Formats: sequence, structure tokens, C-alpha cells
Amino acid sequence: MKRYVLTIEGMHCEGCVNRIKNVLSTVKGISSYNLSLEDKKLEIEVKKDKVIDEVAKKIENLGFEVLK
Repeated sequence: MKRYVLTIEGMHCEGCVNRIKNVLSTVKGISSYNLSLEDKKLEIEVKKDKVIDEVAKKIENLGFEVLK
């Protein structure tokens, strides 16, 4: 398992958090995650490295900026 911490720019409210959580629920290969609105961070554990690229792309498609 690989652990990553991503900064997500553009989250302003719980609605933003819920949109991202909904997208994360569609990605296979995520073992666990913690999304913090206050810190603008996504701590995520994935089974394979390539999953993190899919996660970043899906979050960016929602209109947020993902910094690795």
C-alpha cells in the first residue's frame, strides 16, 4: 500500500468535500482516505501507484486544483 498527501485548492465548504467524497467512492483501489476541509488536504492510501493519478484527474475534473 502507498500513502499520499495531496493538497486540494478550491475547497470552500462541506458541499465541496461531499463532491470529492462522491468521486472517491467511484475509484477502485483506494484502501482508506481522510479529507480535511480545514487543511485542504487529502490523505489517501492506495493499493497501486497508478490509482493516485486517477484520483487526481477525477478531482481536477470537478474544478479543483490538486497539488502532489
